Amino acid sequence: MNAYQTIDQVAKRTGLTAYTLRYYERIGLLAPVARAAGGQRLYAPTDMAWLEFLLRLRTTHMTIGKMQTFAKLRSAGDSTIAERRQMLESHLQDVEAEVAAMQKAVAALQVKIDHYRMLEAKEDV
Repeated sequence: MNAYQTIDQVAKRTGLTAYTLRYYERIGLLAPVARAAGGQRLYAPTDMAWLEFLLRLRTTHMTIGKMQTFAKLRSAGDSTIAERRQMLESHLQDVEAEVAAMQKAVAALQVKIDHYRMLEAKEDV
């Protein structure tokens, strides 16, 4: 089995378009991907692991600019480990604050839903 995947396979696996994958490479989020003899991109397992991490960052609403900064630090090597950790810790604090705000919103929605259920129950009497 070939461990390398084509851009179409990666697009299908990640839900990203081929255009987005090429864009990520162009802006430096992905390092230049290996190419087949015909020029077709071939994504290695390490490319896939990095892409999956980028998708997790995207899920947490990290901006492309911050992801680019993180990618540059990563490509600079081990001398940036502390800076990358600090960047992720700061982002985690932002994500945790957003989660807390969403939990408050969920609670408010639940109160309103319960209120409407109570009103509906009164109408059924």
